[in-house]
Amino acid sequence: MTLQCVLDKLHKLAEPEKARFKREKFGVMANNALGIYHKDLKILAKEVGRDNDLAIALFETNIYEGRLLCSKVYAPKALTDELLEKWVSTFENWEITDSFSMGLVAKSDFAIPKISDWTKRDPEFEKRAGFATMAAYCMANKFADNSVYENFIPIIEANANDDRIYVKKAVNWALRSIGKRNVDLNTIAIASAKRIATYESKAARWIAKDALKELQSEKINILDYPRATYRP
Repeated sequence: MTLQCVLDKLHKLAEPEKARFKREKFGVMANNALGIYHKDLKILAKEVGRDNDLAIALFETNIYEGRLLCSKVYAPKALTDELLEKWVSTFENWEITDSFSMGLVAKSDFAIPKISDWTKRDPEFEKRAGFATMAAYCMANKFADNSVYENFIPIIEANANDDRIYVKKAVNWALRSIGKRNVDLNTIAIASAKRIATYESKAARWIAKDALKELQSEKINILDYPRATYRP
């Protein structure tokens, strides 16, 4: 499918009031937004299929939905560090941050290095990208040992005082995701949340309270990865 063909489809889907609704309801502040819901972009992405060159061209249009579509049609295994660093510096809201983090980075060979790097950064959405990738990696890699996720715990605890809304929500998301991967990591995540609960900041207390509410719930759905260990 050509770039112009995809752009034509994007413009046909465009409804400016949707961009306004996303901004007012979900805080999605986006430049050059056409107004297309994520679910419609997912349908279009299936139609387009994997196409790395087209994905890069879509990103370069500077159209917000073109960039979202890029995250859905680029192949994770083809990622380069140069591309990731170029893209992460442009993230302007939680939606595009999570789309790239979940759809691409967590499924790539760069997941662990970028978690380690981006969670140390100061820009809100670059840091969120690190924790969103961490959260998504709990499902993206079904074979990783518990030690991988245990190593994430100190990173979470070191950042639990960040009171920026899109950072603290991602920190909380990552902790809850670790705690739902298997029963042993659930115990470890609960212990971490209890330590975070002793911090003085409002952000940390919110992260801990919200995480414990889910991780200690009788209705929690705890998975069994890696299955070689938890499903003999």
